[in-house]
Parts: sequence; structure tokens; C-alpha cells
Amino acid sequence: MTGGGGGRRQAIRGALLGILLASSGLAGPVRAQPFQQLASAADLQNLSIEQLADVEITSVSKSAQPLISAAAAAYVISHDDIARSGAVSLPQMLRLAPNLEVMQTSPSAWNITARGFNGNSAAQNFPNKLLVLIDGRSVYTPLYSGVYWDMPDVPAANIERIEVISGPGGTLWGANAVNGVINVITRKAADTPGGLLTLGAGTGYYSAALQYGGALDEDLHYRVYGQDFYQRAFNAASGKDAHDGWTRPQGGFQLDWTPGDEVVSLHGDAFGGTEAQAGGLANQQISGANLTLNWTHPLEENSALQFLTYFDQTRRAMAGGGAFTLNTYDMELQHNFSLGDWNSLVWGVGQRFDQYRITSRIAPDTSLIFSPAARTLSLTDIFAEDHIALSEAVQLTLGVKLENDPWSGWAAMPSGRLSWTVADGHLVWASASRAVRAPTPFDTDVVEKLGSVTFATGNPNFEPETVTDFELGYRGQVTPDATVSVTLFDSLYDDLRTVETTPATFIPLVWGNGMKGNVHGVSIWGDWQAADWWLLSAGFTAQHLDLEFKPGASGLLGISQAGDDPHHWASLRSSMRLGEDVNLDADLRYVGALPNPKVPEYAELNARLAWQLTEKLELSLAGFNLLHGQHQEYPGSDLIRRSVMLQTQVSF
Repeated sequence: MTGGGGGRRQAIRGALLGILLASSGLAGPVRAQPFQQLASAADLQNLSIEQLADVEITSVSKSAQPLISAAAAAYVISHDDIARSGAVSLPQMLRLAPNLEVMQTSPSAWNITARGFNGNSAAQNFPNKLLVLIDGRSVYTPLYSGVYWDMPDVPAANIERIEVISGPGGTLWGANAVNGVINVITRKAADTPGGLLTLGAGTGYYSAALQYGGALDEDLHYRVYGQDFYQRAFNAASGKDAHDGWTRPQGGFQLDWTPGDEVVSLHGDAFGGTEAQAGGLANQQISGANLTLNWTHPLEENSALQFLTYFDQTRRAMAGGGAFTLNTYDMELQHNFSLGDWNSLVWGVGQRFDQYRITSRIAPDTSLIFSPAARTLSLTDIFAEDHIALSEAVQLTLGVKLENDPWSGWAAMPSGRLSWTVADGHLVWASASRAVRAPTPFDTDVVEKLGSVTFATGNPNFEPETVTDFELGYRGQVTPDATVSVTLFDSLYDDLRTVETTPATFIPLVWGNGMKGNVHGVSIWGDWQAADWWLLSAGFTAQHLDLEFKPGASGLLGISQAGDDPHHWASLRSSMRLGEDVNLDADLRYVGALPNPKVPEYAELNARLAWQLTEKLELSLAGFNLLHGQHQEYPGSDLIRRSVMLQTQVSF
């Protein structure tokens, strides 16, 4: 672990020296080519800096638009970025986004957020303001509005891109899109024909994956896959073995039918997992399955109807006897159309049902129960957004989403965005928006007992947490070889969750809405094509959380119960072509100190060397967290190990 400024400087010098040494002796001005099975005409890595700005994204407006025209703090992790990083899990892939806080706490557990509020486990507060989607299927749990990061997974070979939006997205995506939206978009089955076998082995990780795709008809393509891995345990903060290694087999399929201009996609996954526990406790068991149907039907010019429905089941059996089963049924209808050449609208309706049953977790001296232990939650929404061309260079976007949750009723989440194309390739934009985090069973129904004494309870009158957000941004191509994006943000929060006392008796403690404040800062990132064989990407985020208790709040546990976030973090990524068939990639990250509880700042380096031995065979060596034998990223978490992995990929 880096212990101070001197250690940080030494780590950064070592990382930069490694990158510079690797760049000596470069063998030719050829832009890197991806492994054959992973290649397609859409690979972002094959695009120029100018073309990268025109890559279409959908998360900002729920309709395709060029990245350069998106009036939001949007970052795209491309298919090629993922392949060249060597990342073996979705959280590892998200480390590539400069606008996210990504912290690993154990082999299977992560804390991921945007713009603060990364949680405080000692105060039973967890990251709960980030919406995560996979092809439109929400993977955050309505039980506490967070994400169990050991449950969602997508094979790296099948991801087209990951769109990361920092800032509220409630107008389009609804409650929980408070600080950001992560949208994982998978590849079409037609883009992954043939077979792919991937085998990996290393100091702490072993994996195998097999998939095959093809055409059943001219308009009907399919893909099936299966994968498994084992990751060994880390050391606990005490330095002793944490005994928390895990394994997680998964399989799935995708079927795409494209008769004429219509697109019908059916895909599903099923997984299971076993996670060892410290202290001789029984293993934690996880499992789940999902099935998603997406149908897009063109109507007339610039008009389309889209229908999405899915079923998702997740199960978790925890050490000590607690368990839950959650079934989600969702249906959404969306209509995009234009009024003339100056007005583009999107509107839609949705209905979601969450059915869950919780088995209480009971220990000899304490118990945590939910009362009632089972519910069916109904969530209804309707939204509309209008894109208005005020002139050839100025665009105005106005929208609102109305959402009816089971506890607080209807909530309005409006937004307005104004963008100005100052010159070709230069966009200035501003936005104002409101979003909410709706109450959950953890806020309203939880009961904790110490023996026969009720120590803490939920609050059936818990109010939604709210944010009103203001942003000012610039995105542009500053030179023929460089792009940059800058976002200034100021977010005003109210009714944040706090721990309150019962008058006179002190206990039971109860959840309240006793905190407010603001988070302001800046995010900057950009790309520089230093040479035709060398691409550099860098990012920097600084943020300041200014929170306070509202009049009448208890102040119990202090402001730090809202989260333990770094003031700043930075990243530098280098992608090089070393000769005709060799790629070298390095990712350096620096994270500032966590204030309370204190966790020192650190710098770490991931690197990957890949060699295309033949047209169908690639061999790679990847190293993770190379600057230290182990380091800590979150209070009380495991010590994250240095590791290396040898991987081979064979297409057939």
C-alpha cells in the first residue's frame, strides 16, 4: 500500500518509466488490429480521432446520436478498450471510465459510484445512486437500490460498448439514476460468427470460456456460450488469509431475427456461484437467470416503435442463514418520431413488478429481519423528451419522467439541456435536471434486534432522496489528433438518509432524511493519437462533498455515514503497436486518500502484452496492480493482490 507522498511519487515514476521503456524499439507504423474473433466493422479501435467523435450512443437520449453532439458527461468504453485491457469482469472493465469511482473490497465485491456517496459499511450505508443496465435490463436490486457486483456479468467478447453517463438520468431512466447511468450494450449475434475458446491461468485466477455463433437462416443468427472461473482469496486487512475465494459458472444465448428493417432479439443467461467466507462460516451461494426480448419496428421515416420485456430472477443464500429470492417482470414501450426537420420526440411507458421473499439472517446474539418478509412492488412510469432545433447550431432538449413507486407515490423528474455547436467538432452544453432515489424495503421494512430488544427499524414514512443538478460542459476535437471533454457540475442533494433516534428512549434507531448538501467538481478526459502506432488517453476528476445535517437531525454517526469518497482521482492509458503482431497496453490509475475512515492514496498499474501468433491464435500476458504486492482501496476491505495471468484465445 502506498503510505504517503514519497511512495506515490515513486509509484508514478515507476509506472511512467515502464511505459516509456516499452515504447522504445517500436517496429512499424501500423495501427493495432484486434484478435480476429473480436473484430468487426464497428470496432472503435479502427476509427480515426474524427470518426470516434461520430460514434453513436443511445444512453443520453434513448435514441442514437453521435457522441460529439451528446449534451451530457458521457464516456464510451469501446469493445476494443475492453479486449486490450485484459479485464476479466464487468467491474474491472468499468475501471476504464474516468468518470467513475471503482473500488474493490474482496475478490467478489466492489463499490462503484459516480460523483460521491460510495457508502459506509459501518453505518449500513451502501452505494445506491447508480443505475446499471445490460441491453436495457436493470441489474440494480430494488431491495436497497444498489448493485451486487458479483451477479451481473457479460463475456468480454460479446460487449459492443459500455456507455457511462455521470450525472442524473432520471428523466429517461427513472429512479435510482441519481448520480449516473451505466449501459452495457452487447454485440449482435451476426457480429460474432464461428467459435471462440478462451483459456486463462495466473497467480490468482483461472478461467475457461467457449462460445459459438452462426446463421440458421439469412435473417436469423445465433450465439451460445459457457464460461467458468475460480479466483483465489485475498488477504484481509489484518494481513491474514480472508478465505473468500469464489467461482461463478455462467451460460447463455442470443438469437437475432432481422426480417426487412425489423429487429427482434431474444437473449438470456443463467449462472450460479459459490463464495467462501471467513471465520469458517458456510459458503455464500448465488444464482440467477434472465430472459430479455427486444423488438424494434420501423414505422415511417425517422419513426420507430420499440418494445422491451424481460424476466430476471436472482437468489442469494448468505452465511448465517439469511437468503432472498427476487423475481422481476418488466415491460416497456417506446416511440421515437419527428415533427418536421426541427423537432424530434421520444416518449414511452413502462411497468415493472418486483416480487421478493426474504429469509431472516439470525445469529446467536442478533437478528436482522424484514417485516413483512415478502412483497410485490409495482413501479409505473411515463416519460417524454423533445429535441428542438432552435437553429442549425443550437439544440434544446426538454423532458420529464413521472414515476409511481410503492411508498412515495408519483415523483416528477424533469430535465433541460441546451447545446451549441460553436464550430465543426466543438460543442458547448449546459443542463439542469432533477432525479430521486425512491424508498426501498431496506429503508422501510428492516428490523434489527439485539436479543429480545429492537435496536433499529426502518421508516415507513421514509422520503425519496433528491438531487437537483446543474452542469456545464465542452466536448471537442482540439487538434486533428486530440479530443477533450470537460464537465463542471454542481449537485444539490436533499433528504439524504441518516440514522435518527427515538425521543426519550433513544432506541430503536430509525432511518430518517436528515442530511442535505451539495457535491461540486470537474471531470476532464481526452485522447491523443501521438503516432499512428500509439494512442494515449487520460482522465481526471476532482469533487468536493459539502454536506450538513438538517435542523432537528440527531447527527448520530456524523457526516461520514453518507460515504467515504476521494477528493480526486486520475488515469493514464497507453495503447501501442509493437511490430506487426504485438500490442502493448498499460493503464495507470491514481486515487486520492479516503478521508473518514482514512485510507491512504495509492497508484497502481495494469498492463497487457498480446501476440497474434497466427490469424486464429492470440497469446497474451496481463498484469494487474503491478506497483505493490497488495494495497487497500476501501475501509476494512481486503488487501488487493498483485496478479498476472496468461491467456490464450483460439477462433475456429
